[in-house]
Amino acid sequence: MGVNNQNQAKEPDLNQIRKNKREKLANLQAAGKDPFVITKYDQDIHSTDAKEKYIAHEAELLAGRAEVNVEGLDEAAAKEALNADYNERREIMDASPINVSIAGRIMLKRVMGKASFCNVQDLKGDVQVYVSRDALGDDAYADFKKYDAGDIIGVKGYMFRTQKGEISVHATETVLLSKNLQPLPEKFHGMTNTDLRYRQRYTDLIMNADVKDTFIKRSKIISTIRKYLDGQGFMEVETPMLVANAGGAAARPFQTHFNALDEDLNLRISLELYLKRLIVGGLERVYEIGRVIRNEGLDTRHNPEFTLMELYQAYTDYNGMMDLTENMFRHVAQEVLGTTQFKYGDVELDFGKPFERITMIEAVKKYAGVDFDQVPDTEAAKKLADERDIHYEPYHKKGDIINLFFEEYVEEHLIQPTFVMDHPVEISPLTKRKPDRPDLVERFELFINTWEMCNAYSELNDPIDQRERFAAQDAAADAGDEEANHTDEDFLNALEIGMAPTGGIGYGIDRLTMLLTDSAAIRDVLFFPTMKSLDK
Repeated sequence: MGVNNQNQAKEPDLNQIRKNKREKLANLQAAGKDPFVITKYDQDIHSTDAKEKYIAHEAELLAGRAEVNVEGLDEAAAKEALNADYNERREIMDASPINVSIAGRIMLKRVMGKASFCNVQDLKGDVQVYVSRDALGDDAYADFKKYDAGDIIGVKGYMFRTQKGEISVHATETVLLSKNLQPLPEKFHGMTNTDLRYRQRYTDLIMNADVKDTFIKRSKIISTIRKYLDGQGFMEVETPMLVANAGGAAARPFQTHFNALDEDLNLRISLELYLKRLIVGGLERVYEIGRVIRNEGLDTRHNPEFTLMELYQAYTDYNGMMDLTENMFRHVAQEVLGTTQFKYGDVELDFGKPFERITMIEAVKKYAGVDFDQVPDTEAAKKLADERDIHYEPYHKKGDIINLFFEEYVEEHLIQPTFVMDHPVEISPLTKRKPDRPDLVERFELFINTWEMCNAYSELNDPIDQRERFAAQDAAADAGDEEANHTDEDFLNALEIGMAPTGGIGYGIDRLTMLLTDSAAIRDVLFFPTMKSLDK
């Protein structure tokens, strides 16, 4: 019993910690030192940049200076020689100081009488700060000693290297910019509760440097895609998120009600149909990077709202889109990672080699041993599915069965970048048929690490054929397919105005970010993933 009481005594009393922090704030406010009245701070450099600047300056000022030789000296003499060398180096560096003004969050603090150390973390990293009573003065040093881990401070001072070799800031001024009122997670164990990390991403970013790095890479991925497409003559555009008809993908939409018009609307599930309207309008190369929202489940690769990149280019087909996609993915990997060869988990991926190209029917024949070119009709296809225990819906046709075989037998083998081409028409309602095979369409999906990464077409621009495809989708919806498209009369009207032969691509930014940051789940690359409410 006594042991349990001892353990309980060692547990921090969070309520008391919060109370102490609020008392410190009240004392500061009573003394006219309220940090929350400060509106700005002149930060002129980040921690890692300051350290790099000091290293370059040091190399210049100490060029040619030999390391002190302590060989043959006893311990006391060696220590004296090293101290003398350090002091000489400090004197040279301090005579030509690098003055800095940094700002960030105190992550740890050590108070040692007349001098103290703290570690300050900012956007780019962290730096040690040396704080002394002699440099700050009695009152300012007394204030600093009351700072807590988690407080945000500004520090003015100059860079130096400690005797242990750590590049630090010698503070000449500190100011409290924001008072922390909630204790941070324990530093050395970090923030390991996954659910809490997703719900409190702000704390996760503070405590886990690799998380911050992932989101910095995500931002670079998006900016690299933009620069690449801008360089290829594409124009970035924006299209509606609230739509009457949520088309362009096989997915259930979220529905909402617009009070002003007293109309039910949908949140978009795709960017496709509006971007194609712009191709009709004569904008020959357009793209959009935007959020789409699909009423579907949550798993490691799916979140109901995610970021999609779609582009459309007039006067090209899916072969041109394959070339563009391969070059774009290779370019993004090189720019973001500095290489086209990288690992996802234990898998070595190579974006430098030409991407493999295989038709869906060839892939099913290779991995399932079934040649659907020799299967005459839907009835025969369903019989094959029954023999392999592959579940299908009553409304499924031969093309749907081919896709089910592909999902069952092929996807797990597609590790290196692979274009899977020429899909059945039944699963591609917005795609142009192959001229010599009207049962197939000019479509490809890019698979990497078994994941579907990209979907692309030679876009269907025949309004008569498109109306028939929409009618088939309406019938599928009536038969119970909740992910079927519905007839979009305005889009059909646009096609009747006339759309040039066009190629299009769509891919998820989140899944690409997972791949390039070696992240196990889509929630790891979304700042604020969808979570079930805690009160449910």
